[in-house]
Amino acid sequence: MMGMGEPLQNYDNVLGAIHILHDDRGLKVPMTRITVSTAGLVPGIERLASEPLFPNLSISLTGVTNKTRDTLMPLNRKYPIESVMEVIRKLPIARQKRVMFECVMIKGLTDSPEDAERLSRLVSGMRVKVNLIPLNPAEEIPFERPDDEAILRFQEILIRNGIATFVRKNRGNDISGACGQLKKTTGGSKP
Repeated sequence: MMGMGEPLQNYDNVLGAIHILHDDRGLKVPMTRITVSTAGLVPGIERLASEPLFPNLSISLTGVTNKTRDTLMPLNRKYPIESVMEVIRKLPIARQKRVMFECVMIKGLTDSPEDAERLSRLVSGMRVKVNLIPLNPAEEIPFERPDDEAILRFQEILIRNGIATFVRKNRGNDISGACGQLKKTTGGSKP
């Protein structure tokens, strides 16, 4: 459940949908195949942590410092990165294994070796995974995608620090339908 606003702001309906998807009389989807994506809405994560059923949890960090997150994700001003890490750190190991932190790789903003080291320290001791998402460029945003070498260097630092790390494969970029690109154009403008 992602790409449709913040699912944890619609908690009761999202949880109801999870129960229907998972139930033997529903679609029988295993909890390991259900993912809820959040920008880091801490009260919602805490509430989900107390549920008997726990889906995969994908947390969009985007950047790994409060300064960067404050700029890119204003929600961080209310729930800074430390509070997000604290709630995940409190999860039992079995649930931590179901958490993935997602970082958007933006050239010159979130792709430095220092950011990789900082992220390594933030998740140290947790059994989480990290998904690196190379920015999908769009005309409307002033950011660029880093080169592959920078992304692989970032990944290498995390792996060297014992963190399971993946780089998301780019799909849909050719039709402006990749992660972060979905949009509607009006008039004669091109997507």
